[in-house]
Amino acid sequence: MSRGIPIVISAPSGCGKDTILEQLFKINDNLVYSVSATTRQPREGEKDGASYFFRTRSEFEKMIADNEVLEYTEYCGNYYGTPKKAVEEMLSAGKDVILKIEVEGAMNIKKIFSECVLIFVLPPSFTELERRLRKRGTETEETIASRIKQARAELEFADKFDYMIVNGDLDKAVRDVNTVILSEKMSSKRNAALLELVKNS
Repeated sequence: MSRGIPIVISAPSGCGKDTILEQLFKINDNLVYSVSATTRQPREGEKDGASYFFRTRSEFEKMIADNEVLEYTEYCGNYYGTPKKAVEEMLSAGKDVILKIEVEGAMNIKKIFSECVLIFVLPPSFTELERRLRKRGTETEETIASRIKQARAELEFADKFDYMIVNGDLDKAVRDVNTVILSEKMSSKRNAALLELVKNS
């Protein structure tokens, strides 16, 4: 059984990465989702263990101390991190694991999993990004301003990712992400064992 690929999806808040992933799972049945842990409050409709593992600050800091997270970062006053054990188990089972994490975490994951694929989702423009954040109706003006500022900082990391995809048209963005994943599955560097098998058959 081939080892799965860790696939990191990063994007500024409001770029639609959750919506892209929701549609992506409908067309690619080898994907599994790495559920992140966070100390932020759940939004309407989010469920513990499905959307995130919602933890208190003290609980999260214990996870860090016990080396139970692959990476973590503090973003807009809250911790976000990737639980370690489940990710390794899914990769070993041949599943391609989607890790939805912030840019600093993505850089750390690359150090741990050299084989991972980094995908950065861009907004069509900052005007559209701000419109999307306001449309949520869940955040204060102060939080929106903070997220816009953070988005500008995150874009400085975009060229360190393997791929950049603009989410202007949702269907196209979903197809683009899936194309990247399928292309990586067929890449020569990931198929050395397959080549040897064919040679010796």
